[in-house]
Amino acid sequence: MPLTSPFTPGDLPRVLIGRVRERSRLGDLLARVTAYGEMAGPPVVLHAPRGLGKTSLLRDTEERARELGFVTAWVACAKSSPMLTELVSAVRRALVEADVLDDRARRGILESISVEFALFGVSLTTEFGRGDAPAEPPAGAISGLERVLHEAASTIRARGGAGLLVLIDELHAGPYAELGVLLNTVQNLAGRRSENPVAVMTAGLPSTPEMIMRAATFGERSEFIALDRFDESDASKVLVEPAAAYEIGWAADALVEALDIADGNPYLLQLVGDATWRAASPGAGGETLQLAHVHAGGEAMSGQLEAMCRARWDSASDLEQAFLAAMADFGKEVVPREHIATTMGRDSRAIRVPRARLIDRGIIEAAGRGRLRFTLPGMAAWIRDYQLG
Repeated sequence: MPLTSPFTPGDLPRVLIGRVRERSRLGDLLARVTAYGEMAGPPVVLHAPRGLGKTSLLRDTEERARELGFVTAWVACAKSSPMLTELVSAVRRALVEADVLDDRARRGILESISVEFALFGVSLTTEFGRGDAPAEPPAGAISGLERVLHEAASTIRARGGAGLLVLIDELHAGPYAELGVLLNTVQNLAGRRSENPVAVMTAGLPSTPEMIMRAATFGERSEFIALDRFDESDASKVLVEPAAAYEIGWAADALVEALDIADGNPYLLQLVGDATWRAASPGAGGETLQLAHVHAGGEAMSGQLEAMCRARWDSASDLEQAFLAAMADFGKEVVPREHIATTMGRDSRAIRVPRARLIDRGIIEAAGRGRLRFTLPGMAAWIRDYQLG
């Protein structure tokens, strides 16, 4: 019977490999709450294009926090979904599941949270477009959320826990109005940091830092952590270590080819690892994944990659598609902005809008001053084939 693949494309990795510096920093912030019973500091904002492991890093931090005695509340933002009602509801569930309150205290704080939950549900329904300046957040909503987080965190601490960890994924999808409330709330809590054992950690697309700074002027004090593709050392570990746990190895040329296909992208590393494993179908330890297995797996994974490329292409406007085609035309990974403008027949200043929109959606990213690259390896080749077809 074939061994089950240890790779998990599209899902959380079984073991988080790499991100040593980032994990250390997040661990330091948790330790600050644990040691001093005070706020961890400004909100943490992990930002990167899709597929680079933001959610995996947040989940890893959540797991470590629970081991330290934190109660954790997780929210995944979605368009047209109220972020703050989800947050208050997540805090409520977390308190109940952690069983950190006695019956009397539970009734009191949950009744308070229920009131705030209803408040948010009716007062924060406005979502601003990207071009609109956010309005001043409602003072009542700020004080209400501040009370919820303070009471939850201080109660957890009083009952012997470390504190409250709030984790918000896909923050770029949250409404400006509600993001402003969240930032103002965290700012207020920081003013009494010794009374608020709270940490707030978030993740979003590359546009998230700009969105935060537009939502509140002091949003620039957030701790922004950009995630990049893995270097060759960590990328190799992502492929080698899960296989080694089953006593399965990689042939040298097979590993080189797999690393070249993934180009340091964490999602693609999982995808090529899984496709290669399934092509080899190892039945016992001691076997080796060969170059032929990588090639056979590549055929199996081509449909998934094509679907991802097509979805990104179809989401682009005609002007944005022209921009992407000009990038693909260059034939190299890193594309000078001048080449894009020349190919499109436009002044370089006239391509700022499609460039910004494509970066906002995580389809392309900056690769140095005046230079860009696709965030999904292989997309340039797909565009060239698609246009020729």
